[in-house]
Amino acid sequence: MTTRAGFIALIGEPNAGKSTLTNRMVGAKVSIVTHKVQTTRTRIRGVAMEGDAQLVFVDTPGLFRPRRRLDRAMVAAAWGGAADADVVVLLIEAHRGVTEGVERILEGLTEIAQGRTVALAINKIDRVKAEVLLALSEDLNARYVFSNTFMISAEKGYGVDDLRQWLATEVPEGPWLYPEDQIADLPMRMIASEITREKLTLRLHQELPYQLTVETESWQEREDGSARVDQMVYVSRDGHKGIVLGNKGETIKAVGQAARIELEEFLGRRIHLFLQVKVREKWQEEAERYSQMGLDFKDGNA
Repeated sequence: MTTRAGFIALIGEPNAGKSTLTNRMVGAKVSIVTHKVQTTRTRIRGVAMEGDAQLVFVDTPGLFRPRRRLDRAMVAAAWGGAADADVVVLLIEAHRGVTEGVERILEGLTEIAQGRTVALAINKIDRVKAEVLLALSEDLNARYVFSNTFMISAEKGYGVDDLRQWLATEVPEGPWLYPEDQIADLPMRMIASEITREKLTLRLHQELPYQLTVETESWQEREDGSARVDQMVYVSRDGHKGIVLGNKGETIKAVGQAARIELEEFLGRRIHLFLQVKVREKWQEEAERYSQMGLDFKDGNA
């Protein structure tokens, strides 16, 4: 049996559907999905099997014009993911078309994708008419020579099997990179942090989620098969702490409960989750916070 394995980088603007597509390909939730932009901070690797091929998806942060150090580190991680991959898939939202952001990504691709297989996936096709899709596909292929173009809906699953089957033929021959039953290579502590951060993002106001981070401080296995997980939510201001805690601690309690339920489903066992909130004004300038997120602090330099 000839096996194949390779890394596939999904790139695109924030909210293009990269996390949804990763989860759809893998068949499990390995990447947090919210309707707020810039949710994915680290390159999440989800592993999918297609015949004799193992596809390792690198769900990169959305590419956008960075303003803060954290933004710059995220964008560097996204381009780094593309540069390290065997195949790059550019995800475009059908109803938004060629935005200024997409034009900037196409410019960056010319530089980074030399000698790589780059496919175009037009996502959210259920939102536009066929003739609009055709015109968009022609326009994008005139701007960049893509190896292949796919029309998909990551959310509904349309066209995803075709894309996955094609990717299986494009990754190089070689041994599998992960055990067959593994779906993600993130440490469990980081997955737990991401789950809690997703719940916070869904509950809180627009701006706040980018001002906070979650770290799993300890993970203790218990004799009865359960685990105690202690997490710290870092916020940058006193006022933010109050918002995260909520009236009589109701918000953090609800977040903890939702995160615990999802973690238990993910692991198939009991979890005792304890959350604390701490003010660290300069967390976005601390190298240690970045390494906890799997980002490179140096990449955040202007």
